[in-house]
Amino acid sequence: MSEIEIRALAFDSPVARSLIRAALADLGQRYGGSGDETPVDAAEFVPPQGAFLVAYLDGEPVGCGGWRSHGDDTAELKRMYTAPTARGRGVARAVLAAVEESARYHGRKRMILECGDKQPEAIAMYTSAGYERIPNFGFYADAPGCLSFGRTL
Repeated sequence: MSEIEIRALAFDSPVARSLIRAALADLGQRYGGSGDETPVDAAEFVPPQGAFLVAYLDGEPVGCGGWRSHGDDTAELKRMYTAPTARGRGVARAVLAAVEESARYHGRKRMILECGDKQPEAIAMYTSAGYERIPNFGFYADAPGCLSFGRTL
């Protein structure tokens, strides 16, 4: 089995931008449009107010995820993605664990996220990782199919 390597990269680095484009294309196929209209600024993912991580498998970037501050002690998970060729190999779980560790290291005590009801594999992963439904928040709070989750870090 190949080892997953996680590296911190700038949100607007070429590798990160490529993975984010793929993530948005995947969401666009599921929900239509651009996939996600949530306002996001690369500066939000600069420590200590956030971070963006990329997973590599056999030297190739295959997944990503980041967090940005949501108040003083809460982090919001953003742009989680695993390339189709790497799914089922633990990439998403490794990224999630690394994102949580980064947020914890920077003083966050809670992680929250928005997800849509057309992402059953993501919902299953989050719930199996201890995330529970919370009141909807953020850009899609009032959108049909929006599901918000959170957990203590």
